[in-house]
Amino acid sequence: MRTGLGLHHYPTRAGLPDDFSAFAGRDVKDHHPRPGEFGETAHSVDRPDLCVAWVGGGVVFRGGLALGQQAGATGLTVLGMMSEAPKLTVEESQEVVARILKRVDGRVPVVVGVSAPGFAQIDTLTRAVMELGAAGVMVAPPGSLRTDDKIVNYYRQVAEVLGDVPFVLQDFPLVTGVQIAPKVIAWIVNELPTCVCLKHEDWPGLEKISALRADGTLERPLSILCDNGGLFLPEEMGRGADGAMTGFAYPEMMVQVVDLCSRGELIRAQDIFDAYLPLTRFEQQPGLGLATRKYTLAKRGIIAHDAQRRPGAALSAATRAEVDRLIARQEKRLKELN
Repeated sequence: MRTGLGLHHYPTRAGLPDDFSAFAGRDVKDHHPRPGEFGETAHSVDRPDLCVAWVGGGVVFRGGLALGQQAGATGLTVLGMMSEAPKLTVEESQEVVARILKRVDGRVPVVVGVSAPGFAQIDTLTRAVMELGAAGVMVAPPGSLRTDDKIVNYYRQVAEVLGDVPFVLQDFPLVTGVQIAPKVIAWIVNELPTCVCLKHEDWPGLEKISALRADGTLERPLSILCDNGGLFLPEEMGRGADGAMTGFAYPEMMVQVVDLCSRGELIRAQDIFDAYLPLTRFEQQPGLGLATRKYTLAKRGIIAHDAQRRPGAALSAATRAEVDRLIARQEKRLKELN
């Protein structure tokens, strides 16, 4: 089983620890990591490529992968919650990962979401994707966990099942219903060395980042990569996040904002962010976000079609017109900023 992290791109804050973004600036194909090897720093941003497009039963994601690479994304997250991963069978999930890894060909690290109700499925999918060349996996807690002890014990079992496979702790209480306090995250990270990254999706969650970055909280480096569609990215970077692990139809925004924040160009970073904010906000509507993102990606020529695997509703003509208007205003503002 492949366990080394040959991590390359995921953009991150220079000078801050980012174990899940190791080997930034190196060619992954020329580096052969030792099992469990971490280190270096980089800036991270996630791709929207995992909004897998299904057209007539076929997967269409080649354009999305190209978009991520051209935008400067330094990693991919596959089979996340926002994508259509829950609509796939285990066999289809493995096929999607295999195709993506083959096309990526080691240029950037690929992290695979393996969250499931039981450990048998987590173990099966993890073994399969690591053999295919994934850099690590991501695990969210089941909604039944209601106490600190139960949360910690669950991740102890996750670590035992995964062995030396590095994993991302996905903290998404708005979906899972599981509230993980900063002290509990620190408990897990300090006790389990294979927990190398926190996917921070709590909302509001800025104080959680500050608490984790406080001196003495963590006994070793931990990557903190943020989600929520990038809605709070400038503020999250200011609190000590290392980058973004989230989807948006314009990943180049997140790459630019993370890079500018890392160089201390905060006003420019905020200006760029503000130009994209109306569409970012629109894309975050519950129940409508995936359809909006896929419509925008298809409009950009990134994916072949904006259809969703059932169940999944298409955007109305009025909604499409609203998205088109937001895109036009966004393009106008970006020209002004340039």
